[in-house]
Amino acid sequence: MVEITVRTDRMRWWALYVLCAGTLMIVLDGSVVTVALPTIGKGLHFSQTGLAWLVNAYMIAFGGLLLLSGRLGDLIGRKRMFLGDMTVFTTASLLCGLSGSQELLIAGRFVQGIGGAMASAVTLGMIVTMFTEPREQARAIGVFSFVAAAGGSIGVIAGGALTQAAGWHSIFFINVPIGIVIVALAVRLFETDRGLGFGGGADLVGAFLVTGGLMLLVYTINKAEESGWASMHTLGFGALSIVLLTGFVLRQARARSPLLPLRVFRSRQLWGANVVQVLFVAALFGFQFLFALYLQAVNGYSAVETGLAYLPGPVVIAIISLGFSARLMTRFGGRTVLLSGLVCTAAALVLLARLPVHVTYTADVLPAVVLLGAGAGLALPAVVGLAMSGATRGDSGLASGLLNTTQQVGGALGVAVLATLASSRTQSLLAGHKSTPAALTGGYHLSFGVATGLLVAGFLIAATVLRSPSASSHPKSGGAGEPTEADGSVLPQH
Repeated sequence: MVEITVRTDRMRWWALYVLCAGTLMIVLDGSVVTVALPTIGKGLHFSQTGLAWLVNAYMIAFGGLLLLSGRLGDLIGRKRMFLGDMTVFTTASLLCGLSGSQELLIAGRFVQGIGGAMASAVTLGMIVTMFTEPREQARAIGVFSFVAAAGGSIGVIAGGALTQAAGWHSIFFINVPIGIVIVALAVRLFETDRGLGFGGGADLVGAFLVTGGLMLLVYTINKAEESGWASMHTLGFGALSIVLLTGFVLRQARARSPLLPLRVFRSRQLWGANVVQVLFVAALFGFQFLFALYLQAVNGYSAVETGLAYLPGPVVIAIISLGFSARLMTRFGGRTVLLSGLVCTAAALVLLARLPVHVTYTADVLPAVVLLGAGAGLALPAVVGLAMSGATRGDSGLASGLLNTTQQVGGALGVAVLATLASSRTQSLLAGHKSTPAALTGGYHLSFGVATGLLVAGFLIAATVLRSPSASSHPKSGGAGEPTEADGSVLPQH
């Protein structure tokens, strides 16, 4: 049995805040770096293609290692994985801050992605084993979801301020003292947990196949806009990633100690929530990326002004996810809350798909941002709670890693596909002699419309596949009378 224990109830909540601080540091890093890219490019003489690798190197490592990290957390203990993550991420941040060359900085970003994957993969598993009472668990997941959802917008503001005040090196150096404090608090707050162990042997072949396949998939998605979706590069690497991932599935069906036991997919909650999350996150990440471009390229907003334009969204997310989501999920069920969140988000994207070329913030932008905040505040805690309700306590680290993997892949896919659609539509409108602002806006309109379609698909899947768990339906520990596998974990209950 894998279990995180904390000495007192008060320390349990402090432990949650430490986990959220680690998550916030990782989420902030991505958006902070995005804002600082132009300054970094000038300082280290990056080409536009080379500069993109500061984002891609992180995403490839992060997306490729999430599933493996989640399972390793189950096997060796999640406290060890979390402490290892913070150490790796903090050290890599120091390396990035000290970098004086393109190669060293890209390598540091890759190592940051490894550390980020290690923490993100086990954090949810730690939360659901610390908070087993359904109402408390919903509150804890609401806090975590707020941090994960709002961190990006906060990072845009912080990144602009830090870069302008102290240079791009400061965005990496700031992680070092924060990481040290998080490690010190985690050592004090958590007792050492026992993992399932490597008694049956580790599935190294499966680890190679899934890590290679996911890294290659994320790489292919991120390069598709540059190479073209029908290019030999995209088709070739995409086919190879499919071959590796197919080999991984076949391996899991036969391996003695599989990395991803296929039995976890007997739970419709787990696979259904992950599919819904892919669609939701693809739409949400696509919006965040394209809307920032719209505000800056069409309406002349600065980076800091763009962050401030987003700010009402995180505020609404905080109010709903911290103040209401737990009570709403307890009273109405996670599925109803998720469906409501999907409707709010789709309504926001419909408004964005009708934006004029030049906007008035209060009339055109603010209503959509507030609706998006409400949708994310409702949907994200609900989809996490529904997914984790389909996992046993012994598999909660694995389920956490899977949930984070689908989030990362969904985000990369959403940005790549929606950005490509927007670019193609813009080029078509320019060829038809539209002005540049009008052509850009037309491209964004198309992408926001497609994103709305993704949310409609997510709504239909959530309505037909997912069910709100009962009050007693939370990760079990394998107690008497519960059907278990050979490793002692409980089979998903339906």
